[in-house]
Amino acid sequence: MEIIFNCPHCEQELSVDADGAGSEIPCPTCGEAITIPEQPATAAPAAPAETADAPRLAPSAINASAAAKIEKHLKVPVRSTPGESLIKKSAVPLDAVAKGADKQIRIKTMRHDKCIESGHDKFDEMVTKILAQIGEPNIISIHAFSFDHFDVQTQKILNDYGLMIIYRG
Repeated sequence: MEIIFNCPHCEQELSVDADGAGSEIPCPTCGEAITIPEQPATAAPAAPAETADAPRLAPSAINASAAAKIEKHLKVPVRSTPGESLIKKSAVPLDAVAKGADKQIRIKTMRHDKCIESGHDKFDEMVTKILAQIGEPNIISIHAFSFDHFDVQTQKILNDYGLMIIYRG
C-alpha cells in the first residue's frame, strides 16, 4: 500500500511505499528533509492483486497527476420520469402532415447510359423498380432530359437521355 502526502515545505504531492513510514527523505522538488507520516494523509485505492497471468500496467500520466486524486463529491440527479427537452422542435401543422409535408423533397436522377448491363438495356426495368420503391403518392414530378457524353469505346460524343424524379421521402 502507498502513503500519499504533501511536502510541508513546497506542498508537492508525494507517494511513498508504506514500508518507508517514519523514515526521513529529501523532497525531490525542494530538497528539504521530510519525514514520511505513519498514517496516510489520503488513503490510496487498493490495487488489484497481481497474478502471474496479468502483469501490472504502469499508471498513465493523467491517473498519476494530483488533479486525478482530488476527491469530488458530485451528485447525479435521479428522475423517475424523462427529463425535459431544452430545445423543442416546432410541431408540423396537422393539415401539412395529412398532405405528407413532413417528408423531405428528394431527387433521383437516372441516366440511360448507366443502365446498360452486358449489352442489355435495363433502363425501363430500373425506372419501374425505382418508381415502385418511391410509391405513386410520393412522386411530385418526373422530367425527361437529354445530354451529351463522351463514349470511350467509340471515341465519339454521343447524345443520350435520362429521367429526373422529384419525390417526397
